[in-house]
Amino acid sequence: MIEFPIKLAVASKEGMAISEHFGHAKQFRIYEATQENCHLLETREVSHYCLGQHSDQTAMAGILETIKDCYAVFVAKIGDGPTEKLQAVGVRAVSRYAYEAIEDSLLDYVHSLVADEEAIGCKTL
Repeated sequence: MIEFPIKLAVASKEGMAISEHFGHAKQFRIYEATQENCHLLETREVSHYCLGQHSDQTAMAGILETIKDCYAVFVAKIGDGPTEKLQAVGVRAVSRYAYEAIEDSLLDYVHSLVADEEAIGCKTL
């Protein structure tokens, strides 16, 4: 069962939409979300991970450490490798809201989590 509030990390170029590729993010906006609302807690700076044809593993370790307390990270795009590394530390990668408004997307995501939990609960009865 999900206990609210949860922290959600967002990669955004301008702070309005989920608009940054995971590997290009230089910061993550950290939101606290409940079923009723969400608000920005802080912005966390990171070194970007994607360096063209190769990646910076030191930067990846720093990113994982920086957002490991978040339930999920919202990005415009993310590769399979980073997704697996995030899953290994318990953070879900979410790209289905790419280029959509941040707060509306986070609330929709929280509502979908609650609906999924309720559906699972009904199946076990």
